[in-house]
Amino acid sequence: MLNKTFSTAAPTVGYRILKPVLSGLLQIAVVTLGLIWLLNAGAEAMNYRWQWYRIPQYLWFIEDGEWFPAELLEGLFITLKISAVSLIFTLLIGLVTALLRLSDSIIGRGLARGYIELIRNTPLLVQIYLLYFVFGPVLGLERFTTAVLALSLFQGAYTAEIFRAGLNNIPRGQFEACSSLGLSAIDGYRFVILPQMIRRILPPLTNETVSLVKNSSIVSIMAIFDLTTEGRNIVADTAMPFEVWFTVAGIYLCVTLMLSGFAAWLEHKMNVPTQ
Repeated sequence: MLNKTFSTAAPTVGYRILKPVLSGLLQIAVVTLGLIWLLNAGAEAMNYRWQWYRIPQYLWFIEDGEWFPAELLEGLFITLKISAVSLIFTLLIGLVTALLRLSDSIIGRGLARGYIELIRNTPLLVQIYLLYFVFGPVLGLERFTTAVLALSLFQGAYTAEIFRAGLNNIPRGQFEACSSLGLSAIDGYRFVILPQMIRRILPPLTNETVSLVKNSSIVSIMAIFDLTTEGRNIVADTAMPFEVWFTVAGIYLCVTLMLSGFAAWLEHKMNVPTQ
C-alpha cells in the first residue's frame, strides 16, 4: 500500500515541478514568434530585405583551417575586459566608501557622502566626457584606463550603498563577538562580517554587475573598439542596422543572462545549510 501511494505521488510532484518550466518555455516561444512576426511585417512595410547570412562573417572566420574571432567577438573581448577590471575596482571603491560612511570620522563620512551624491546625481555620459577630455589629458590617462575609472567611480557609488545596507543588516552582536575573540578589525571583517554581508547583498550586487556590463557600451564614445563601437562601424560599412544591432543586443543579453544564472547558482550554494 505504501509503495502504491508513493508511486502515485511521485508523478504528481514531478508534474508540479515541470509545470512552471513548461509554462515558461511556452510563454517564451509565444513572445518569440510574436516578435519574429512583428519584425517581418515591419521589414515588408519598409521594403527591407533581411541579410542575416552576412552576420557570421563578423563573428568569426576560418583561415588555413584555423578559427579566428572577427570584429564583433573581438569587441566582445574588449567589453568583457573593461567590465571585469571595472568590477574589481567597483567592489573596492564601494567597500571603502561604505566603511567610511559608517566610520566615526566626520571627514570620512563627509567625503563618502559627497562622492556618492556627486556621482549619483550626474549622468554617466557627462562624467566620461569630463574624465576623457579634461582630467585624462591632465593626468596622462589612456583611453582604457579612463573607461575603467569612469565605470568604477559610477558603479562604485551605487555599490557603496548596497554594501552599507548589508553592513547595517549585520547584527551588532557579530561585531562584539569578533572583539571578544580578539580578532583584529581586518580579520573580523574578513572571516566573520563580510561573508555574512555578501550572502545578504548578492542579488542587488548582481544587478549592479549587469548594469556595469550594459553601461560599458557608453565608453564607445572614447573610440574604444568595444562591442558597441564594432557594431557601429559594421553598420556604417554594410548598411545593415537591424541585423547588426539585433546581434549586438543578443550578445549583451547572453552575457547578462550568464551572469544572472551564475549569481543564482552562487546564491543557492551559499544558502545551503551546513550539517
